[in-house]
Amino acid sequence: MPKETILVVDDERLVRWSLQQKLEQWGYHVSLAEDGATALSRIQLDNPDLITLDIRLPDMSGIEVLSEMRKRNIQIPVIVITAFGIIDDAVRCLKLGAYDFIEKPINFEKLENSVRNALETRRLKTEMAFTHEIQRSEFSVDRIIGVSDHIREVRELVKKIANSEASTILIQGESGTGKDLVAHAIHYESPRRDRPFFAINCAAIPENLMESVLFGHEKGAFTDARTQKRGMFEIADGGTLFLDEISEMNLAMQAKLIRVLEGQSFRRVGGIKNIHVDVRVIVASNRNLEEAVRTLKFRQDLYFRLAIIPIYLRPLREHKEDISALLDHFIRYYNRKFRKNIQGLTKEASELLMKYDWPGNVRELRNAIERAMILADSNRISVKYLPIRISEGGIMPVPISDGQIDGDI
Repeated sequence: MPKETILVVDDERLVRWSLQQKLEQWGYHVSLAEDGATALSRIQLDNPDLITLDIRLPDMSGIEVLSEMRKRNIQIPVIVITAFGIIDDAVRCLKLGAYDFIEKPINFEKLENSVRNALETRRLKTEMAFTHEIQRSEFSVDRIIGVSDHIREVRELVKKIANSEASTILIQGESGTGKDLVAHAIHYESPRRDRPFFAINCAAIPENLMESVLFGHEKGAFTDARTQKRGMFEIADGGTLFLDEISEMNLAMQAKLIRVLEGQSFRRVGGIKNIHVDVRVIVASNRNLEEAVRTLKFRQDLYFRLAIIPIYLRPLREHKEDISALLDHFIRYYNRKFRKNIQGLTKEASELLMKYDWPGNVRELRNAIERAMILADSNRISVKYLPIRISEGGIMPVPISDGQIDGDI
């Protein structure tokens, strides 16, 4: 692993030498600068991982160096070295973004800890930025694959919603139609993209725990509440909370949810303090919520609050013209994953896929292609590698929900 580079900026030769000796002893590569202009030049040449910066320099102050770095958008952690008692300048440096300050005479144990912590913080920020970039690519609106009018309209609607002020969004569609993907795309196309995204499956959480999971609880709120715990609304502050299978939430919890959506505030279980948050809530259901309202299984006021901007994802059998584009996408993906070179499907296999009704929708298609590519020993997927229900031309029954889901995108 390459050594991390630290730029030491100080006009005193003895200080530069002593810092260089210590930093190299701790395993770092060191470059040196004796004034501000040289420091700014070395930053461009060496791209250091960290800078130790003296406040008093012959040509410009450390504060001016920091200001120039910020103007150039140079995001490198800086530890300011200052004379004993000059706290005001150190505070100004911290306001300009310096990571820490160390007073002279230098306490090298404190400096070592500060250097280590600053570099670890930089590494974590870099990793998080890389992770966010991968997620933005993985969940971008372009990953909503298809050429049909329906899919084009979904992509356009996602872009509009993502950059709107909409705080609640409802996604409806059968299981496997891509509700999770659309929820992610809305988040990562929005200004909230660098804030948290959390998904909860309401059907997977016991009724007696739902309130605590969403809103948190105070210590002693119930028998097992040994410590205070933040809920998902609090953790997702500034970001997006995705509540899947919202129709499985009981009516009592629905009443509490509507109050939070209306006021963007809540109390932890056992708490007396209102907690205010800024959270975009995306909910999804594979059931017809209008029918659930009519049968008194879902609150009407909650439905109207959620359905301000509804998105309906049609089952794959209603836009089969997208199957070809989906196949190309999945084959490329699994070629990379499995290190294969599958060129496509045989004509017979392609025809079977087009005839099949896909009750499991896009998820079922993806799983079928994954299976076929694991088994295939040639550069084409033939019928024998497809699941039996497809290869034998069977038509499975269409999933039955609580009423047909109607509506436009």
